[in-house]
Order: sequence, then structure tokens, then C-alpha cells
Amino acid sequence: MTEEMQKIYEALTAAFEGRKFADLRIKLLDMEPADIANYMEEELDEKEQLMFFRLLPKELASDVFIEIDSDTQEVLIKAFTDKELKAVIDDMYLDDTVDIIDEMPANVVKRILKNSDPENRKQINELLEYPDDSAGSIMTTEYVSFSAKMTVDQAFDKIRRTGIDKETVYTCYVTDGKKRLIGVVTVKRMLLSEKDDLVENIMDTNVITASTLEDKEQVAMKFSKYDFLALPVVDKEGCLVGIVTVDDAVDVLQEEATEDIQKMAAILPTEKPYLKQSVWSIWKARIPWLLLLMVSATFTSMILSKYEAKLSMLASGAALYAFVPMLMDTAGNAGSQSTSTIIRGMAVGEIQPHDP
Repeated sequence: MTEEMQKIYEALTAAFEGRKFADLRIKLLDMEPADIANYMEEELDEKEQLMFFRLLPKELASDVFIEIDSDTQEVLIKAFTDKELKAVIDDMYLDDTVDIIDEMPANVVKRILKNSDPENRKQINELLEYPDDSAGSIMTTEYVSFSAKMTVDQAFDKIRRTGIDKETVYTCYVTDGKKRLIGVVTVKRMLLSEKDDLVENIMDTNVITASTLEDKEQVAMKFSKYDFLALPVVDKEGCLVGIVTVDDAVDVLQEEATEDIQKMAAILPTEKPYLKQSVWSIWKARIPWLLLLMVSATFTSMILSKYEAKLSMLASGAALYAFVPMLMDTAGNAGSQSTSTIIRGMAVGEIQPHDP
């Protein structure tokens, strides 16, 4: 944590403990949601977290809630009234709601769905039906689409009317009467065009898309390759069903990188941050490979045992040689696992120098 951020946290604590809530809200409006979430997790206990969250300005509450870790989210949801939960859920984008639902136990999921609007509930259930590793599971259905026959002026009018509820308004999509994707146009392109220009004359028809069942890692790699801010997702008929935004692609790349590093270190992939895992879950992730590697080392010891006679000519106590590979390899493998886990946790911010 930087010295500047430490001073900000101290100011928040002073205002919170001193019950200077008006000053606290003013300070919070100048902060990023991720920093507020980090403050809540590091500086406050569960009771204080609930009270602090209820003090957040309405325009910040849902953004902060998204950034909080799943365990804290669960605690807050259980403490929320139905009215509070509905206010938070209704103010979130659908893909963020789906991400939260994926992390919650069944009783919490039921309560979230119960307090969602019927239309949102229907769309959430549709998104939950896609496989966890597919583009459909990380897309949102909140995007801006135009008719090809719209003028630029009409397109901007639609953005003004509906853009507040959309995840992004910079990249917009052009569809026909059957919702088939036929082009894409950016706000920049429209700003540089005349008001009476037709969208079909300025749109880009060479559209790169993802299918609903395409692997989400491949989708994320398209963002890296083409420098997209958003990528349209289409079904088998070519109809636009949603978009994947760059923030979701970054999350996927981080998750996949963590998984790859864990596999390289001979650890079964885990979903929770290192400090959020129990000793039992860490043991289950590490013991299979440790046992496998120990067995392979045993074969090495058998080979050494076979040549014990020749080894005895080199040194006394040749029987000890049989255990050398097993002891060395197991200790080295365990050390490699621990090092990889800790370094990766520090790299993505899950583990801080002051953590116990």
C-alpha cells in the first residue's frame, strides 16, 4: 500500500469512528470502488463492514459491492434487508450479477433471484445455462444496437435514452429485423460523420465475433490480439445475443494464467485466493501430485537398489542411496508448490507483505 493510500485509509477511519458521516461520504465520492472495497476488507470487521456499506452513496454502492470478495459479499447479502438487496442487484450489470451468483450457496442464490426484477431474472437464468468455460457465461446482454436505416442523429438519441443502463456505449452494433449482426460502429465514427448520414453507410461490416459456446480463454485472447473494448457474441444463426467487455476478458486471462502456473507447479487448480483456502483444501490440491511424484521417485530408488553392488564399491552404506531421490524430490516438489503459490498470490494482489 502506498503512503498516500495509507493516509486516505486513516482519514476514512477517523471519519467513520468519529461518526462524521457527511465528511465520510464526501471522501468516498473521490475514491475508486476497488479502493473502497479493499479498505472495507482490510480495516473493518463484519459488523463495521455492514454499517460502512450502508453509508455509501447510492451511486457507489453496487460498484463497491462488485469489487468485494465473495465471502464478504455473502456476509453482506445475509445481513441486507430485501429492499437493500434489491437496490444493489438492480443497479448491477447482468454479467456481474451472474458472477456473484456463481460464488454463492444455493440459499443465497434463491434470495438474489427472488429480489430481482422478473425480466432480469429471466436473463440471469439464461446466462446461467451456459457452460462455465464458455463465452456465454461471461457475456452481458446490456449493449446498444441500431437499425441500419437509422441516421447518426437518431442513433445518438437512442444512446441518450438507453445508454445509462448499458455496460458500454462506445462500441455499438447494427442488426437487422431478426437481430442478426450485420455491422459495428463506434461513437468516434459517428461523431466524425454528418447528422443525416445513415448508419449502414458508416458501419464496419467486417465484424469479428465469438460464439456463445466458444471457450472463454480463446475469447479473451481475441481482445489481446485485436485490442477490442468489446466483442459481440452470436448464436448459431448469427443473431446478436450479448457482448463480452474488456474488463471481463482481463479477469479471464488472469484466472487462466493462475491456473497454468498452478499446473506448472504440480498443483490442482483452485478458485479461491490462497488466504481464503482452508488447510484441507490446500492439502487436497497438492497431495495428488506429491504422491505421484513420490511414486516416480520410488522407481528411481528401485533402479539404484538394483545397482547397489556397484554403488557399494564407491562408498559404504550404499542402501542409503535408495532413499535419496524420494527424499530430495518430495522436498523439492513441496517447496516448488509453496513458492509458486505464494509468488503468484503476491503478483495478483491476493497476498500482501503484512499478511500473517
